Amino acid sequence: MMRDPVTAVTGITYDRESIEKWLSTANSTVCPVTKQPLPRNSDLTPNHTLRRLIQAWCTGNASKGVDRIPTPKSPPNKSFFLGLIRDLDISEDLDLTKLKKLEDLAKESENNRKGMADAGAIKAISLFIIKLFKESKVSGVGEALNILNLIWAPSSETTALVNENKTIIEAVTWVFHCSIDNHVMVKSTAISVLKMIVGVANSSLLERLKPEFFGGIMRILKEKISPQATKSALRVLIEVCPWGMNRMKIVESDAVFHLIELELAGSPDKKTTELIFCLLAHLCSCADGRAKFLRHAGSIAMVSKRVLRVSPATDDQAVHILDLISKFSATNDVVLEMLRVGAVSKVCMVLQADCAPYLKKKAREILRLHKNVWNNSPCIQIYLLTRYPR
Repeated sequence: MMRDPVTAVTGITYDRESIEKWLSTANSTVCPVTKQPLPRNSDLTPNHTLRRLIQAWCTGNASKGVDRIPTPKSPPNKSFFLGLIRDLDISEDLDLTKLKKLEDLAKESENNRKGMADAGAIKAISLFIIKLFKESKVSGVGEALNILNLIWAPSSETTALVNENKTIIEAVTWVFHCSIDNHVMVKSTAISVLKMIVGVANSSLLERLKPEFFGGIMRILKEKISPQATKSALRVLIEVCPWGMNRMKIVESDAVFHLIELELAGSPDKKTTELIFCLLAHLCSCADGRAKFLRHAGSIAMVSKRVLRVSPATDDQAVHILDLISKFSATNDVVLEMLRVGAVSKVCMVLQADCAPYLKKKAREILRLHKNVWNNSPCIQIYLLTRYPR
């Protein structure tokens, strides 16, 4: 049921929230019905006649449990948002009323979120969070993070904001270490905001991340506060991994052990497994990462078990991990362990499965590297018989 019917320039009437969401997310800005061009900044005219008819129908069906839709309020203008943003400040008796008002407005509609962004709310809220961090105050941080999460949009302005206010990353990471009411939701929102901030940060900023940054991310992974938070944390680590000494910092934060444990505990979905394997492949490209990987008793077994069971992306990263181990860390014990836990069998299966040619080439390289040790293995013999039948 339409709650706020509006008519587009194409003459079609839509519910305001639905058409605004369509215009903000659709790849092509066209009228859903007529397919005519419909720019994002098109005027949407309230259809008062239809709204009154809907309200009258609701009233007539009140006995059947139908609630009458309220008359929509006029959308706030830019000066209204500017007034709320201007009053944001920290004091001993911080009044959260206006901050909560902004949060409610951001939740209400896409039009409100756009109006807040146009009024400079992204910068104002970011600076507000930085001030909270510098003064070690948590009152209002949950609302501020939620607003930022709702209105953030990658742009030249947000890129400049992050790179000119380098403390924003440290401020958001600080939230992971705080004792806050409703901490699960606040920390989940914080890691989502951090993912967006890291996405626009320049290389200079990403190369100077502190150990506390990685410690905070690992807390999110260890606490398993939500599947979405876990995915966001993994994406952040993957994003920052290639820069500077970050790979070593991630390894030193004991990430390899916790990633393996996270996967062994059972990932909630395929995407999480893909992200775990992508990050493990990055970390195993350095000697310390491979050493940490092999130190876990179930590492090789876990990787081999996931091959050909999750997705092509997971197969790619899993075979790459086994390839790195075979080339650079293959002691006699490791080679025998690969045979014992079924990794060699899985590599043979990759050659027989419907996999990409480059993946089969990598599998052949793994088998060729240690053929003297694996030559008498039953799985190798089975592979040869099925691959080259007499």
